[in-house]
Amino acid sequence: MNYIDIIGLFAGTCVTISVLPQIYKVWKTKKVKDISLKTFGILTFGILVWVIYGILKQDLPIIITNSVSLCLNLLMVYFIIYYEKE
Repeated sequence: MNYIDIIGLFAGTCVTISVLPQIYKVWKTKKVKDISLKTFGILTFGILVWVIYGILKQDLPIIITNSVSLCLNLLMVYFIIYYEKE
């Protein structure tokens, strides 16, 4: 792994963990009233495209960080849909 990959992993990790405080808050409060499903839906789709792009380029930092980010954002979309009903 070279320094470019390390920079890519670091950047991807920062972006990936940025959603964790929001997920934690929603999980604890069960409130999603002010969270946009459209925004998280578009973001999640964009991350999926990044995963596909990373696979096509065979770029491991892009694949790893965006795959984790995809899972976290899918969880957030699930929370929004699930808790919106309550």
